[in-house]
Amino acid sequence: GQDMVSILQLVQNLMHGEEEEETSQSYRLQNVGEQGHMALLGHSLAAYISVLDRERLRKLTTRILSDTTLWLCRLFRYENGSAYYHEDDREGLLKICRLVIHTRYEDYTLEGFNVLYAKQPVIYISSAARTGLGQALCNQLGLPLSCMCRVPCNTMFGSQHQMDVALLDRLIKDDVEFGKLPLLLVANAGTPGAGHTDKLGRLKELCEQYKMWLHVEGVNLATLALGYVSSSVLAATKCDSMTLTLGSWLGLPAVPAVTLYRHEDPSLSLAAGLTSSQPVEKLRALPLWLSLQYLGHDGIVERIKHASQLSQRLLENLKNLDFIKTSVEDELSSPVVVFKFFQEYSNRDPTSHAAQASTIQHPIISNEGHIYDTFNQWLGEQLAQLVPASGVDVVELEDEGTCVRFSPLLTAAVLGTEIQDIDQLVDCLKMKIPVLTSTLQLREEFEQEVRRTISLLYIEDLDWPGLGVVRYNYHSDEKNDDKQEKELEKINTELLKKLNELESDLTFSLGPEFGGQKNCVYIGMVTEDLDVSELVETIVATGREIEENSRLLENMTEVVRKGIQEAQLQLQKANEERLLEEGLLRQIPVVGSVLNWFSPFQALPKGRTFNLTAGSLESTESTYVSKAQGTGSTPPPTPTSSLAKQRLPGQKAFKRSLRSSDGFSETSSISHCDDLDKLDQRPPNLSPGQEQGPLEMERAEEQKEVAQAKTDTEDIHSDKLPPDCTKAEDQASQR
Repeated sequence: GQDMVSILQLVQNLMHGEEEEETSQSYRLQNVGEQGHMALLGHSLAAYISVLDRERLRKLTTRILSDTTLWLCRLFRYENGSAYYHEDDREGLLKICRLVIHTRYEDYTLEGFNVLYAKQPVIYISSAARTGLGQALCNQLGLPLSCMCRVPCNTMFGSQHQMDVALLDRLIKDDVEFGKLPLLLVANAGTPGAGHTDKLGRLKELCEQYKMWLHVEGVNLATLALGYVSSSVLAATKCDSMTLTLGSWLGLPAVPAVTLYRHEDPSLSLAAGLTSSQPVEKLRALPLWLSLQYLGHDGIVERIKHASQLSQRLLENLKNLDFIKTSVEDELSSPVVVFKFFQEYSNRDPTSHAAQASTIQHPIISNEGHIYDTFNQWLGEQLAQLVPASGVDVVELEDEGTCVRFSPLLTAAVLGTEIQDIDQLVDCLKMKIPVLTSTLQLREEFEQEVRRTISLLYIEDLDWPGLGVVRYNYHSDEKNDDKQEKELEKINTELLKKLNELESDLTFSLGPEFGGQKNCVYIGMVTEDLDVSELVETIVATGREIEENSRLLENMTEVVRKGIQEAQLQLQKANEERLLEEGLLRQIPVVGSVLNWFSPFQALPKGRTFNLTAGSLESTESTYVSKAQGTGSTPPPTPTSSLAKQRLPGQKAFKRSLRSSDGFSETSSISHCDDLDKLDQRPPNLSPGQEQGPLEMERAEEQKEVAQAKTDTEDIHSDKLPPDCTKAEDQASQR
């Protein structure tokens, strides 16, 4: 066994991790206030209370359960209700399904699945409900998936996130004709995605007609505690059961969810598991009992009201923004705000060349929805990163596609969202909208510019939020695919490195970690002053320079290798000739020294020098005679790229020059830049007013090439030459 100190230290390490992990990975814990400590205290108190004697425990748990149930029923306008407290928010609906099965099938307790087989039950769920809810219910109830019926939402009239009541009526009639038993309907007061509320009044009438149970769940049920409640949500008070998730609404950690229901037979509730005879299970309500008393009625209403005010503040600001499309059910009181970036195709700049070409026939029109989904995914991630206290997230809706959702009832109490956070969110959104519109417009122009370029290949990746994806094509006669692939990867990796070294506002990357194309350059979001033609020209010039340097290095490597082999053969031959000239006696250690002393053998050291420029071997005799290395011929200039245009001082790469509104200033600025280019290109011996002819320009270019030329030589010798040639001759004569 271990002592308590070491165990608590282990728990602390597991919670917070090592120090290295804290520095590398930043995370934010929930802000647990005093009301949160009350909820956490309830769990430890429940463990202490459970050791009381049975009678005292029974009285205490009955008091806690009755008080909490009464407070919740009054707070959320649910009269004469009972409560079931559960950890999993789906567990309450599961118990309700069992209660309805016990109620509608009288012999279910005795015959079990046989009565279900004779008359199959049907549970109806909206297509906008939580993902996997129907399958989870069938698995827990032991029912086949055919017992679950998904009801489509409206397509013609009303909200596209509300259940189609007319279609539901036809589905129920068809099931009755086939001998099935309509059992239960799950409706939404705030769908998980868009936060819309079903027509609960009409659904209740339909359920009474077919003797079905109506269960309601959703975030909009929290507004029942407010003074003003919309009629659509107020109809939920007439339903048979509802599930409340108070933990997220009020920012209370580790409190259970509550399912309120009305039923007259307590024995069936006990059989379904909604009530328990064990006093310990009733202690689940203790954290809520403590927290509700701490907050009080006014505190609870104030938190829910604050979340609604945050939604209204954001909605009012979004109405004044261009290219932002909102999807809310009620503009006066909607706890959930869903919006997305959307630019009408007719609103784009019709004067641009890309827009004129794409209006004829362009594949981006058919892929427009996918591109908007990608851009809105990026927008939601950026807003959540820049303003984490706002709690915005990204949702996938069936008709609207990818949208950004703000649901303060689920996040505001936990994150502590305030009005200034909403204002900051709107400011960030205003900064991102011009970037999105510019990237969307220039994306088509960039694609057409790349497709017109021979050396570049445009990669269509609709999941990339940015200008586009491009790959530099490597032209090689090699038949080895692996070698070509490695060379392609090498060139594009070096190209990405060179582009990132440029002073520009663009982001170049290898793309997403998973699912991206290989050996490509991904270009991120851009602004409206981007010069697309200059960007493409720079990519081509840089890629061509890398390719030429790579080929030059390969050729030079091969030439050097062959030169070394040839030098070794020549040096070996020279050594054999030297042996023949000196004679055999001079090779004997003692005799050779005496003979060299009496009759020195004069011979110049013969070496070889390798000229990298000419790619040939030369003798070093001239080096020892002149005591200086020859310069050889001038090498060809290193290939360089003319990276697009001359830029003004302080202007970053790929930026268009600032253009004025009137044509005169624009023309004068352009002509002034041309004059600057001409002045830079004039040789130094010409005055500003003197013309420069073609011959002078050609001579100037030759002078530049000669000035930049360099000669690389490599000496290859059997013995290392000393740095001083005179000293080498003296040593040779002494031998």
